[in-house]
Amino acid sequence: MNNIDLMNYWIESSDEDYNVMKLLRRNNKNSYCLFFGHLVIEKLMKALYAKNNRNAPHAPKSHDLLYLAEKTKLELNERLEDLLDTITRFNINARYDDYRKEFYLKCTDEYTEQQLRNIEEVRIWLKSLLIIK
Repeated sequence: MNNIDLMNYWIESSDEDYNVMKLLRRNNKNSYCLFFGHLVIEKLMKALYAKNNRNAPHAPKSHDLLYLAEKTKLELNERLEDLLDTITRFNINARYDDYRKEFYLKCTDEYTEQQLRNIEEVRIWLKSLLIIK
């Protein structure tokens, strides 16, 4: 699989997860919704890594969005760093039992809606970087 095929694979997978994220939100599964929001961003970052690394397009096997941003050589301002750090925590907090209950309680409708706006902001930015010119 060449780098563009791999990029497209990650984009399509991210888009599928985006639809699942919205479905989970409609069904008030807020913590899982945000977990899928993390997957949406992670996969777009891996798509960008593939796009930018023709000879070695397979991204590092990591869920840490700041680490992936560094490996992808993304220039981040403080706001984007904060957003990626927060979104990364959705992966950890929804996945591990010792964090899950606390995270579930934190994921009120208001909190979830704000975080979905943040995920959407990052998603749009990453998608703009994935356009092949």
